[in-house]
Amino acid sequence: MQTQQIKYSEKYFDSNFEYRHVILPPNLIKLIPPNRLLTESEWRSYGVQQSKGWVHYSIHPPEPHILLFRRELKKNFINEK
Repeated sequence: MQTQQIKYSEKYFDSNFEYRHVILPPNLIKLIPPNRLLTESEWRSYGVQQSKGWVHYSIHPPEPHILLFRRELKKNFINEK
């Protein structure tokens, strides 16, 4: 996979989760199964690289090339904000 073409957003937060979105290049879009979330092993097999704990949590049908991820915030991180 050509991971250098995968683009990662900055992280953004709410009181419970941190979020980021990942934009896949056109050559990977056709490999993504429609209408279901990807497991960690699946998105990693496409070349997406993130630390542990990220979950593909939502699908936005008009933009299937954008994967939406979130992970739960650790309690001590919330207290530091």
